[in-house]
Amino acid sequence: MKLKDKVAVVTGGAMGNGLGISKVFLKEGAIVAILDFSDKLADTIKVLQGEGYNVFGYNVDIRDVSKVNGAIKDINERLGHIDIVVNNAGVCRLETFLDMSDELRDFHFDINIKGTWNVTKAAIPYMNGGSIINLSSVTGPMVADSGEVAYATTKAALIGFTKGLAAELVDKNIRVNAIMPGYIMTPMVEGMAKESNAENPDSVVNGIAAGIPMKRLGTIEELGNLAAFLASDESSYITGQGIVIDGGSTLPETMTMGV
Repeated sequence: MKLKDKVAVVTGGAMGNGLGISKVFLKEGAIVAILDFSDKLADTIKVLQGEGYNVFGYNVDIRDVSKVNGAIKDINERLGHIDIVVNNAGVCRLETFLDMSDELRDFHFDINIKGTWNVTKAAIPYMNGGSIINLSSVTGPMVADSGEVAYATTKAALIGFTKGLAAELVDKNIRVNAIMPGYIMTPMVEGMAKESNAENPDSVVNGIAAGIPMKRLGTIEELGNLAAFLASDESSYITGQGIVIDGGSTLPETMTMGV
């Protein structure tokens, strides 16, 4: 129960990595408020509450500053404080740079960067110490595939956001770190696999797994465990860092050299 009675805000918590984070936080004793624009939010909240957890949700588009501010204010009024913010909500649509519309570019920038900015700025005044965790990626800061230029740009930007914010918030006893996942089995990955090969998306997922030293994709619970560590006092001397969780996918120098 390393997060007992901590109040955590998790964006994009209705499914995927955000759901994994929310589940682990609840298991570790936190009270979780999920901000999500997905129509799956109500079902997720119902299931988690049915398991006896203290969790509630807000149907919020994090691009909408007024709605973000309203939700965060309501969380503080209900619970008196906020201890943890996890900026997990994000999008990825594959398209080459020259073919990408300005609308699709802005879709990535507005959610992945500006949405994270909006939630963080709204929450900090209600935090008396605590932890902010941004979901970056190995894509952008470390690696990238064709068609990922918009996504990679936003995820690299979140590393700069993490470091700059960490430097500013040290005196407020708020730590800021980023998680940099490789491939975790989420609805986003499933969608990207379908974009890559609509006729056989499983072949894409299997191909990804074959290139990972651990020969599998990660689980949302494994990512949730890392987030819980960064949210807890166990990581009290860590701030301004990007922590990779990728099964070793960025480790090999080549796919053929070695014994």
